[in-house]
Amino acid sequence: MNIILQFVIAFESKMTLSYSYSHYSAGHQVKLAPEFAVGNTYTYKYEAFLMGGLPEEGLARAGFKIRSKVLISALAADTFAMKLLEPQLFEYSGIWPKDAFIPATKLTSALSNQLLTPLKFEYANGVVGKVFAPAGVSASVLNIARGVLNIFQMNIKKTANVYELQEPGVQGVCKTRYVITEDAKAERVLLTKTKDLNHCQEKIMKDIGLAYTERCAECRVRGNALKGAAAFHYVMKPSDTGALILEASSTELVQFSPINILNGAAQMEAKQSLKFLEIQKVPLELIKADYLHRGDVRYEFGSELLQTPVQLLRITNAEAQIVEILNHMVDNNVATVHEDAPLKFIELIQLMRSAKYEIIESLWSQFKSRVTHREWIRNAVPAIGTHVALRFIKEKFLAGELTSPEATRSLAVAIHMVTADLEAIKLLRELAESKKVMETPVLNEIAALGYGSLVSKYCTENPTCPVDLVRPVHELVTQAVSKGDINELIVTLKVLGNAGHPSSLKPILKVLPIFGSAGASLPLRVHIEGVLALRNIAKREPKMVQEVAIQLFMDRALHPELRMVAAIVLFETKLPMGLVATLADAVLREPNLQVASLVYSYMKAMTRSTTPDFVPVAAACNVGVKILSPKLNRLSYRYSRALLVDGFSSPWMVGAAASAFYVNDAATVLPRSIMAKARTYLAGAYADVIEVGVRTEGIQEALLKVQELPNNTDRITKMKSVLKALSEWIAQPSSQPLASAHVKLFGQEIAFATVNKEVVDQLMALVTGPAVQAIGRKALDAVLAGTKFNFAEPMLVAEVRRILPTVVGLPMELSFYTSSVLNMAIEFQATVSPPIADKFHPSQLLKSDISVKAAISPSVSLYTYAVMGVNTALAQAVVVSRARIYTILPARIEARLDMIKGNFKFELLPVQGVNKIASAIVETFAVARNVEDLAAAKITQMIPADFRPQSSKKSSSRYSGMESSRTDDKPVSSELLSDQRRKMGKLIKAFEKRLCGEFETFGIKACTVIESRNAASIRGVPLYAVIGKHSAFIEVTPASGPAIEKVEIEIQLGAKAAEKIIKVIDLNQDEGILEDKRVLMKLKKILAPGQKNRTSSSSRSSRSISSSVSSSSKSSSSSSHKISRMDDVLDLTMKKSKLQRSSRRSSSSKSSLRSSRSSSSKSSRSLSSSHSQQEPLEMNFTSTRQHGLSVIPRNSQSSGRSFEAIYNKAKYLAKNVAPNVTILIRAVRADHKLQGYQIAAYIDKETSRLQIIFANLAENNNWRICADGVRLSDHKLMARIAWGIDCKQYVTEMSAEYGAVGQEPAIRWKLTWENLPYNMKYYAHEMSEYITRWAVQAGMSLAKVKNVRHEIKLTVAAASERSVNVVLKTPRSTIFKKAQSIPISLPIGETASELQAYQDSWIDTISYMVSKAHAAECSVLKDTVITFNNKKVKAEMPHSCLQVLAQDSTREAKFIVLLKRDQQHEQNMLTVKIAGIDVDMYQKDSVAAVKVDNAEILVRDLPYRHPSADIQIRQSGEGIALLAPKFGLQEVYFDRDVQKVKVVDWMRGQTSGLCGKADGEFRQELRMPNTRLTKSAVSFAHSWVLSAESCRDATECHMKLDSVKLEKQIIVHGQESKCFSVEPVLRCLPGCLPLRTTTLSVGFHCLPADTLLNRSEGMSSIFEKSVDLRETTEAHLACRCTAQCA
Repeated sequence: MNIILQFVIAFESKMTLSYSYSHYSAGHQVKLAPEFAVGNTYTYKYEAFLMGGLPEEGLARAGFKIRSKVLISALAADTFAMKLLEPQLFEYSGIWPKDAFIPATKLTSALSNQLLTPLKFEYANGVVGKVFAPAGVSASVLNIARGVLNIFQMNIKKTANVYELQEPGVQGVCKTRYVITEDAKAERVLLTKTKDLNHCQEKIMKDIGLAYTERCAECRVRGNALKGAAAFHYVMKPSDTGALILEASSTELVQFSPINILNGAAQMEAKQSLKFLEIQKVPLELIKADYLHRGDVRYEFGSELLQTPVQLLRITNAEAQIVEILNHMVDNNVATVHEDAPLKFIELIQLMRSAKYEIIESLWSQFKSRVTHREWIRNAVPAIGTHVALRFIKEKFLAGELTSPEATRSLAVAIHMVTADLEAIKLLRELAESKKVMETPVLNEIAALGYGSLVSKYCTENPTCPVDLVRPVHELVTQAVSKGDINELIVTLKVLGNAGHPSSLKPILKVLPIFGSAGASLPLRVHIEGVLALRNIAKREPKMVQEVAIQLFMDRALHPELRMVAAIVLFETKLPMGLVATLADAVLREPNLQVASLVYSYMKAMTRSTTPDFVPVAAACNVGVKILSPKLNRLSYRYSRALLVDGFSSPWMVGAAASAFYVNDAATVLPRSIMAKARTYLAGAYADVIEVGVRTEGIQEALLKVQELPNNTDRITKMKSVLKALSEWIAQPSSQPLASAHVKLFGQEIAFATVNKEVVDQLMALVTGPAVQAIGRKALDAVLAGTKFNFAEPMLVAEVRRILPTVVGLPMELSFYTSSVLNMAIEFQATVSPPIADKFHPSQLLKSDISVKAAISPSVSLYTYAVMGVNTALAQAVVVSRARIYTILPARIEARLDMIKGNFKFELLPVQGVNKIASAIVETFAVARNVEDLAAAKITQMIPADFRPQSSKKSSSRYSGMESSRTDDKPVSSELLSDQRRKMGKLIKAFEKRLCGEFETFGIKACTVIESRNAASIRGVPLYAVIGKHSAFIEVTPASGPAIEKVEIEIQLGAKAAEKIIKVIDLNQDEGILEDKRVLMKLKKILAPGQKNRTSSSSRSSRSISSSVSSSSKSSSSSSHKISRMDDVLDLTMKKSKLQRSSRRSSSSKSSLRSSRSSSSKSSRSLSSSHSQQEPLEMNFTSTRQHGLSVIPRNSQSSGRSFEAIYNKAKYLAKNVAPNVTILIRAVRADHKLQGYQIAAYIDKETSRLQIIFANLAENNNWRICADGVRLSDHKLMARIAWGIDCKQYVTEMSAEYGAVGQEPAIRWKLTWENLPYNMKYYAHEMSEYITRWAVQAGMSLAKVKNVRHEIKLTVAAASERSVNVVLKTPRSTIFKKAQSIPISLPIGETASELQAYQDSWIDTISYMVSKAHAAECSVLKDTVITFNNKKVKAEMPHSCLQVLAQDSTREAKFIVLLKRDQQHEQNMLTVKIAGIDVDMYQKDSVAAVKVDNAEILVRDLPYRHPSADIQIRQSGEGIALLAPKFGLQEVYFDRDVQKVKVVDWMRGQTSGLCGKADGEFRQELRMPNTRLTKSAVSFAHSWVLSAESCRDATECHMKLDSVKLEKQIIVHGQESKCFSVEPVLRCLPGCLPLRTTTLSVGFHCLPADTLLNRSEGMSSIFEKSVDLRETTEAHLACRCTAQCA
């Protein structure tokens, strides 16, 4: 402790001395701020360099160096002059530190006048103020001077030696720390200051192409992609007037990596040194020129913003150079794309950026009539990236020099490449408001959306974004609302959504329902667009949007879809814990299950989020999910859902997220809307890459009209009915749109489409108009005459740049460029016989002989650059990683299509001169060049050929700054390098691999060559793995052997198929072949006695290694060939003995494979441990007809009769039956030998047999595939597939059979096999494991039992109309499930009899089975109703009153089902009003009876079909059923005990009545006709009573619904009140007396007792009042009326 105390005292005393010396000396104050005496010139030696590359020595780097003398002279008290003397510029591209800097003498000479020009600047107390320079000094040279002035920038405080401040400098105003100490002996003051370049109050930096990305602050907490710091050190000699700077040095280090810099990064290091030389007594004189204010010490951007870093151009005559490149591009991109075309396209863009607008106009005028030149200019203009591009498009389109498609394509690209400034925004606004654009819908849409995108980009770069930019759009919103122009309103809302300006919140609120009076009357789609427009505003003002979105969500009176969209927007604002809790509490009480399901699923999905920016939201949602009921997780996919999948890697700073929402509604078959979005995270930022949304609005309403068709309608008529339904939809003037869709890229909506009446009218007019027919005829004539054309499509795919200054004054740039050029050359000619008539109809081609010749050559060249280094218009010193991809796939085809004879022949002709069809080269190098001497540019590969990485672990893992202490230009001595080389490891060797595959049949050999030499051995991280050189090529060359002239594919249909058979299959010599096999097996045992016996599958797999040899040794069956074939087998056996060692080595891998299989099987057993104890479900299948099942003979001997009999009768149908189809795939050889494949299909109608033979056309090749299918009966199908030598190596058989399990119908599918190839066994095992895991997870049961070997059997038996029992037996296990629900209604029982009406149309049959399975069912049992949503409602029914049981609540009112209860006889009756007829279903003599329009239909006359409407009445069990699915009623069933109503699936949500809405919202089931929800089942049931108009009503219902007054007066809110029920109560009509009553609880609304209430007016609105209290009251159930009743 004493030692520590002494140290502290000594340290404090030293600091005190330092402090006192710094400010006081010999009793008076000493000034530390630099001081230059007036009249003197101070001379310094200055040297600075900037170097980029990897931190390890021995690799290539690129850099720039400045050496000069600096003269400083005080002109006045605060005005100084600075001049560079003897400046020298150097370039560096070499291996560091071995190579030396190279003088850039020509560049120095070119810039000498500017470098030698004195500058004037303000300087006081160490702070640099304004800088002045003549106009002739360029921005680049001035920035170099700023780098020198930056050294003299010192903010010295008089009261502290250690302090921090935000100090201006070259890089901006950044956090700076000062530490001042003193060297008392040397009488020197030491000052150190450091800058944290990641914490700047005003960071000077320019981003290009990053406007649509969002910074992820949470991501940067975990790691950084870009980090920089600078340190300055000064040695000063203090004096009374000021300090003299003797020495100064600075070091800046910037690290960058697209992933986390902790996992390897490239570096840019800048160093400066300044040493005092002398003081001259002569002042520095300025030149005679006007010195203009040119800013201050902070860096100013100049021409580097327009300079691409991938190349450096010396621009002398921009127009001539552009013409030269245009001619080069046109001439060299005709048949194929030139490999350097992308680089040339970037060069063209660079030249056009530097050219004046007048030059671009001149070029356009010169080349606009030349199609190819015109296209190259039009594609280059959008990439200029300034407002010049927009000006060009605007002026040329309005002048008629650009067509609408050309202007649309150019504008769509230009909007997202142009730098947003006020001039660009103004030009685009003028273009969007022009009359010509407004008359072009697509162009108008792109211009409008683009305006919003430009405003968004401008506001991103300028936080003080003026509201004037979006005020015109606000006015358009107001105008559209006042005019009721919905389409215009939607477009303007999308524009505001793209702009994302906070001031747009107010006009958007005006169109939303609860914030503006006008919003309530607007359609739902407008409300949804308004809410979606808030998302980009939320990125700037999340709290404002949260306030709006939560109010919309909490208002239950709004449409559920609008509330769900509000919830989606709310989550995107990254809502805090409080709002999540608010949402959870609201969902807990939410009556709408669609809303509850979406929010719950979103919250639950969010709990699994791992992306940094959503981690707080995930934590909050984790709490919110626990608040909610887990029952919401069990809702089916009929309810709205949110899906979210994401992942983020903190070590690599890379992540991705995908989200999808589907907003459902039981009222629609299709979801109301679907929206999906993908987001990526990289380098501390994220971007919403793409978003797609679709809304199905009126499409279902239109397509449901297709249901109204006769049962026997053919397919063509049904297709026409769809068009008819659409035409009927078009005829309705007030129809809503069919559908709408939108696409967003990087958060900006780029396109949307609404299919409405106007669009359909335009399309139909276009399709049926004469213009289209004329175009079609013109195109056909061109094809017949022969056409040849090519087009090139260049594109600047990506241009992403970040430019930031360094202490030297030179800019450091990080860039990513991708440019591509697609070229397509096409030749096409056709002839038609007989010739085409003048009045051509497409059907004529079906009776013609067509010959076609075509040649197509698509090619693509793509360049991608990643650049880091110095990039100016004068010089470049950069490290470049370049990827070049080139592909070409030429093809020549000749075809003849004889439509009459059914012959189709295609010839694939060889293409000469193209072997390499794809290549990819990635290389990293350092390059240094200057504009004055481009020929002297030096390029150095990043990894030299003799590079040896350091061998010690410490050096290999070291990740420190560059060793940059060497500032001289002399190379390191060879002795030092040889000593260092001894400490290094081995040379980095290139990885090389060549993979080739030869397809001998068609004479093709394809090879893939991969080479790679990278820096991964230095550090095993992705960045280092990319650095180096990589290449991959795909070459296609002719295979060895006879030349292939062409490949023919011929298809012959019909009777002439037999004429095309080349190889006739004959198996009369099977026994000889089998004898051959036995001899060969014995010979193997003799020749290889040491070889262990293997299974047949392994021997076959070894034979497959040399399939050509083995197949030839087994192909012929004649004895004359046996001896010669034995010689072949001897050679084969010798080869196999050489392979034994390798096979032994592979045995270990096979054993590991078996172990992995066993482990996977163990995992599946552990997965199903809870299920394995169950007894498997046994189902004894009985065939409908007895057919012997064909099985493999080794498994059974007596069962295979029928199929075997048919098969053995004619193993090959070619002997007895002509083929129906023949397909020949032949390679035409130069020696005319047959080579290729033959496929023949035979059909034997007598035995109902189909056989397909796939054979090799080679003379001695007997490998083939034989597939047989037989229809044994109406209930059984069987198939046999065999392949291998003579189709005998591998055999499988399949059968599908209809039968019964007990009394229930069933089907059985069975697969048997004898032997399978090894690969097939492996994949079959993997598939089996996957199916087992999936089945167990799906709730099926698993039993591990041994079943029949080599057999898989699936049995499915009907358990009910909607469920089946399933048993799947494999050799090792049994998977089973009882009562598995299915999505169709099986054709058994009642469904089978109901389907008799649809037996003529299988489409209608399937439709009926599906619709019945998904029908919603409501049933009535006495006084109890079970609703469509399966909610039980029990209430006493009124006597003899009609109640609405179910009705179509849409405008069409297709049906209504009324229920009447006779309490006296305790009977129910139903009345169905449908299609203009009345159907009464009632009891007669305790038996169900039916009347149609008061005419009784006797039971013996059933089934009954209505003559005009598609309505069927039939007997069903003990009751009667009415079937009318085309009208929305699947079934109305009536018997004495129960009544049922079933509506089809597409009627869900569109019904009302006692049965409810069938929308799945069981929480809102008790909804009365006035849409009010009640809690009383009695009140709900009574509300659907059809009130009587008179007591003399023939229906005998003497009651009506009315509001009743509470008999007692009560005190409400401190005053006496009278109360009236807001829910209707059933009461007898005036003049009638109640016979039966019941009590019920209803809600009452209270008014002050003295309120005068007009009963006729007051009662009409009482049902809309709020509920003040609930009380019981009396309802009447039966009434008796007097004779005097009114």
